[in-house]
Amino acid sequence: MCREWGPPEVVEIEDVPAPMLQAGQIRVDIHAASVNFPDVLLVAGEYQIKVPPPFIVGSEFAGPVTEVADDVTNLKVGDRVFGTAFVGAFAEQITVAALAVTRTPDTVDDASAAAFGVAHRTAYNSLRTPGAVQAGEEVIVLGAGGGVGLAAVQLAVALGASVTAVASSDEKLDVAKQYGATTLVNHRAGDLRQALKDALPGGADVVIDPVGGDLAEPALRSLRGGGRFVTVGFAAGTIPRIPLNLVLLKGIQIVGFEYRDFIARHGDELQRNDEELLGLLARREVLPHIGARFPLDDVVGALRCVGDGQAIGKVVVDLP
Repeated sequence: MCREWGPPEVVEIEDVPAPMLQAGQIRVDIHAASVNFPDVLLVAGEYQIKVPPPFIVGSEFAGPVTEVADDVTNLKVGDRVFGTAFVGAFAEQITVAALAVTRTPDTVDDASAAAFGVAHRTAYNSLRTPGAVQAGEEVIVLGAGGGVGLAAVQLAVALGASVTAVASSDEKLDVAKQYGATTLVNHRAGDLRQALKDALPGGADVVIDPVGGDLAEPALRSLRGGGRFVTVGFAAGTIPRIPLNLVLLKGIQIVGFEYRDFIARHGDELQRNDEELLGLLARREVLPHIGARFPLDDVVGALRCVGDGQAIGKVVVDLP
């Protein structure tokens, strides 16, 4: 429960009444939840949409359905599902719209399902639609050790691209290599612009950027003519200023990916992308990398791990 905005340490464990079931909703017993960077920002009151305290933290969950409203026909008690909610996921139960969850494939455990939705949907839709990644292309992924970044590495490889992973430590790059990245760049080891020029003398076709800050411009400069730069977020905490002459001279496309806007503008492509992505999950061709697991009692540690940039892949909160 977050009763005041602040650092992760303001979050406390409390007993509260079970959420009420409304028409069109289901109740889920949460077995696993996962942490996303916006969770940390919501607690701090620094996200683009503010939630007035008090609220239950957490946006991503998985577990079995334990109750359905009378008007729900697409799910039944016992079905395993995963889904997202703006808040409320770091709890033993949640009630959500029945149409807002996805059935968990029998081949996938709850922790993997909880860690899959946000990061992998963000990464896949970014790659597939604004990135328009094709087999054989060169893709640079910034923040390749984080949840969205590592998912983008996995999925770009699945689409047949060659991936250059950029991250802040050799440990994170080692994991990116395990998931198919062929070129590894530690941006703290030297000048990123020169490192990318050396690694990709012919330039890259696509950049996926969930980081922003000082990494964006060197990555933009590494694109070849007609390249695509997809901005996904600003985990660095700084919104970069881009010299538009680079865009002009190279004919580069800079496109933003924001999930709610994407749903409104690209509904048909979203459905196609989700079907493809769920198939990859069900066949276990792509699974999230769970770098750390915390009990609910240590949810502050889970939030701190993500907020401080220490997480590799996804961080999962296990419910008792």
